Amino acid sequence: MALKVTNPTTTKSWSKIQSHFETLKSKHLKDMFSSDSERAKDLTVKWDDFYVDFSKNRITKETISLLTELANEVDLKDAISKYFEGEIINETEGRAVAHTALRAPKSSKVFVEGVDVIPDIHEVKEKIKSFTESIVSGNHKGFSGKTITDIVNIGIGGSDLGPAMVVDSLQYYKNHLNTHFVSNVDGDHYNEIIKNLNPETTLFVIVSKTFTTQETLSNANSIRAWFLKSQPKQAVSKHFVAVSTNIDSVKGFGIDEENIFPMKDWVGGRFSLWSAVGLSVSLALGYDNFNKLLEGAHKMDEHFRTADFEENIPVISALLTVWYNNFFESESEAIIPYTQYLNQFATYLQQGIMESNGKSVDRSGKPVNYQTGTIIWGEPGTNSQHAFFQLIHQGTKLIPADFIGFTKPLYGNKDHHDKLMSNYFAQTEALMNGKTKEEVLSELKEQTISQSEIETLSPFKVFEGNKPTTSFLIKKLSPESLGKLIAMYEHKIFVQGIIWNIYSYDQFGVELGKQLAKSILKELNESEKSTNHDSSTNNLLSFYKNNC
Repeated sequence: MALKVTNPTTTKSWSKIQSHFETLKSKHLKDMFSSDSERAKDLTVKWDDFYVDFSKNRITKETISLLTELANEVDLKDAISKYFEGEIINETEGRAVAHTALRAPKSSKVFVEGVDVIPDIHEVKEKIKSFTESIVSGNHKGFSGKTITDIVNIGIGGSDLGPAMVVDSLQYYKNHLNTHFVSNVDGDHYNEIIKNLNPETTLFVIVSKTFTTQETLSNANSIRAWFLKSQPKQAVSKHFVAVSTNIDSVKGFGIDEENIFPMKDWVGGRFSLWSAVGLSVSLALGYDNFNKLLEGAHKMDEHFRTADFEENIPVISALLTVWYNNFFESESEAIIPYTQYLNQFATYLQQGIMESNGKSVDRSGKPVNYQTGTIIWGEPGTNSQHAFFQLIHQGTKLIPADFIGFTKPLYGNKDHHDKLMSNYFAQTEALMNGKTKEEVLSELKEQTISQSEIETLSPFKVFEGNKPTTSFLIKKLSPESLGKLIAMYEHKIFVQGIIWNIYSYDQFGVELGKQLAKSILKELNESEKSTNHDSSTNNLLSFYKNNC
């Protein structure tokens, strides 16, 4: 096996961490700060344009030391080497996990099954660059000779979430092209997109690794039929391109081979935006910005690959997840970006993290006897403060949260940005400190209310505090900084999977529902009553067929 197989709970370091947890679990963050004047300095990592403050977590320097001891005991360093060197670490599917090679410079060498993949990667990048420039400049015309004005990306999962999130996050850098994303097989979705489009000026990018995904092909075929209502069949080659490995099926759809952008099977869907899957990103932002995104990710790759674990941002972030998930028994993590631009970031990370590490079988094929993947959720601040922060502040659940902020606003409106960031800083401080009963009583006594009202209200206004947060402070949201941030979470996923002794890069859990859907679809087109399922499903199918 390429990766070491170690049940983390059987290691010596796990026992040490458990003992350490017992001494620390009841301590309050306020007391940790008051007893250690160097705490903030010692638990902050400064790297490039990132300032990452881990000090508002329920940890000490000893916690980090013990967690890195665990990382060493499960041989994380060796796993990282195999990850970057193209070894077959996705063993259940017999594949390498080499998406980091997609953002490596031309001078690099990465071998997958004995072949250096870098030349091929940069050949595809040159094809993306050339095609992007021809569309953006207007040199590539539609069939009727009109310039392309709209791009429609047709895909689902990693073929949609990554490109859609990046284009939305970096809309400040967008060019004149209008970009749309169709993913859901719900016909209302694609109809809403196409109803205002002109087929003569629209380019459709079909993204499907195998060109067999039901949702993507259903949408692609329906859009193609809509297109052909007003355009001749030969126009398809001017208005449809594809990102796929299945050349024959794509050509059968009517797309010219020169308009097929290839990808490799060692690129997992949820890590594929760096590949030709990012074609829509390049078209929307321009190739230079797409390349800066890749360059930023590569910088984070190098930090992750070379930095000592105790100064390694993805490693520490992943180890903190293990600390909260497996010792404090937290079940979820919140991602709170203080920029509206990153409103899709938590949604994007849901797939990356939960599809990767939502596993209950270890690398030896045995059921795990400990918790693995965490539930990921979140929304931008300050909107989220008026939605679910009540639960984080005063609820019964411990929810670690990542706060992501930027020191410079893109449009330079300092007044608004100061108000935004004052909330960023205030919320992490409030979550840490809380508000004691004494503080509440003091505030209430200054109000013109009776003593009985004070006694009645006071319990409801107490905040326990001691809620952990990590603060990511970045100079500016740019293609490069976003690339670094995405790559940081990718490597965090990898480290978690190594610690938990699971395979992070397969996703068999999504297949069962797909298999059943195929058989049920046939039944929906039959006149007979469905009887092949449990009584609940049979009744639901019967009601649907009688009322659709």
